[in-house]
Amino acid sequence: MGIVDKIIAEQRERLREAGSDRWRIVSAQLAAKVAPMALRGALLAPRLGSVRGMPLIGRGVRIRNAHLIHTGKDLVVEDFAEIQGLSRDGIRFGDGVSIGSGTLIRPSSYYSRAIGVGLVMGNGSSLSPGCYIGCSGGVTIGDKSMLGPGVRLFAEDHVMSDPTVDVKSQGVEWSPITIGAGCWIASGVTITSGVTIGDGAVVAAGAVVTRDVPAGAVWGGIPARELKSRAPE
Repeated sequence: MGIVDKIIAEQRERLREAGSDRWRIVSAQLAAKVAPMALRGALLAPRLGSVRGMPLIGRGVRIRNAHLIHTGKDLVVEDFAEIQGLSRDGIRFGDGVSIGSGTLIRPSSYYSRAIGVGLVMGNGSSLSPGCYIGCSGGVTIGDKSMLGPGVRLFAEDHVMSDPTVDVKSQGVEWSPITIGAGCWIASGVTITSGVTIGDGAVVAAGAVVTRDVPAGAVWGGIPARELKSRAPE
């Protein structure tokens, strides 16, 4: 069974189990949406560095340096997302990864033209609409982690140590961001360079994270601080 048939069958079964008679209409709607995404995926797949299973690609998606992008099974990239592959280690997606509409994945700087490190996303992880993943210093996201709408990751920072020189001319310094497995990064969160988020941690909406978050912790605020712990006592 192909990914298109799989998605339609899963949705049909959910509606049937719920006793809904709308499954026929929904199946037709899904087919109308998913089939063009599968066609775009089929056209993209030969250009990718490696691919397992056919990706679903939305309208207006921009892919650059596709030969440096490696995908697992069932990748979904929604409308008008942008993925730039140009990076030292490439862009690597596990199985079941989804990229929300309008999300930008940029591993290399427009200003310095330096080639950045890249991005690794684990199985079942997702980026909601409007995320910005600045992975020049390297970003790693573990399995089954969710990033909400408008989350921003910046794995680089501007150098500003010399007050006699404008900040732009001083360049940037890189430091990786790591988000563990099973995390929930809520909408509008900003994570700065060098930060590690431990497994199972939650970051509340709108927080600005400038230091490491322990596993199982719940953090929030500007700058973010611990609110409580999810870890078992």
